[in-house]
Amino acid sequence: MSSPVPKDTSLEWDAGSLRRAVRAAGVALWSWNVDDDGFAMDEQAFTMWGVPQSDEVKFEDLSAHIHPADRDRVRAAFTATRGIVGPYEIDFRILVGDEIRWISARGLGDDSGLHNGVMYGVFLDVTGRKQAEEGHELLAGEMSHRVKNLLAIAMGLTHITSRSTTTAAEMASDLTGRLAALGRAHDLVRPLPGHQGAAALLGDLLSILLSPYEDMGAFSGRIRVAVPRMGVSEGAATTLSLIIHELATNSLKYGALSADTGTLDVSGTSDDDETTIIWTERGGPSVEPPNGAGGYGSKLVIRSISSQLGGSISYDWSTEGVIVTLKMGTTKLAK
Repeated sequence: MSSPVPKDTSLEWDAGSLRRAVRAAGVALWSWNVDDDGFAMDEQAFTMWGVPQSDEVKFEDLSAHIHPADRDRVRAAFTATRGIVGPYEIDFRILVGDEIRWISARGLGDDSGLHNGVMYGVFLDVTGRKQAEEGHELLAGEMSHRVKNLLAIAMGLTHITSRSTTTAAEMASDLTGRLAALGRAHDLVRPLPGHQGAAALLGDLLSILLSPYEDMGAFSGRIRVAVPRMGVSEGAATTLSLIIHELATNSLKYGALSADTGTLDVSGTSDDDETTIIWTERGGPSVEPPNGAGGYGSKLVIRSISSQLGGSISYDWSTEGVIVTLKMGTTKLAK
């Protein structure tokens, strides 16, 4: 009994197999007659460019579909391919209806790559890769912008804290608290549903900023937050976090949060023009208005809310506890 003949598993690169492999890889084929400027493309290329199939295509016909910002560059690059020795690659944008696609044209340069006056190459749709690259560039730029902003804020806070404290330990404590408030605010900034942009929700922001003070009393639930559901932009969240931190620090030192049974109620209203937050302290020691214009922390609050949030701050030094009213431009909070 003769042994079975082993099946030949080697690849057979006939024309049909090659076409199937090229189609599976998303590769479109083209040829360019450098003498009469005639272009020939396969079905995949016509689909990629979004143009009807034709036996007569000129390079200028395709140029009309190239993005205007890339058109001259692509023309010059294709003309120069005859002087390029070895493989070349050109990436450019094309317009398919209202859609922009990125195409990579690849081939072999120099006249040695010609066959009977015809140059051959491929088109690849690299839109996904280009979009990812653009996304990475935007992210890198945004991260650089954020880092620069945070460093500027940190330097400003360091300067203010150094002038409002008398010992290194006090400065370290105050500065750490302010920076921690910034960190908690930035943790909350995220994309909102419904394409509302990157923001924190006002209620979440206030609750997170005040959570460290919740467990410092004799009972839980002594801090109540009831504000409108609205988005706060990244810049506004940074400013608001500093303001809330200053108010909470003062309350912890002198106001309702300094007493075990003290309570804090943060409520608010909002319309298209103005958003109001009312900070009400009760159950703490009796309070009196400060002498003079206040410390550097108070000046920081006034400057921040007026210049960055387009609003104002007022105090009612009632015997039951201070009431602070923050008025801010609604559009300033959202942008």
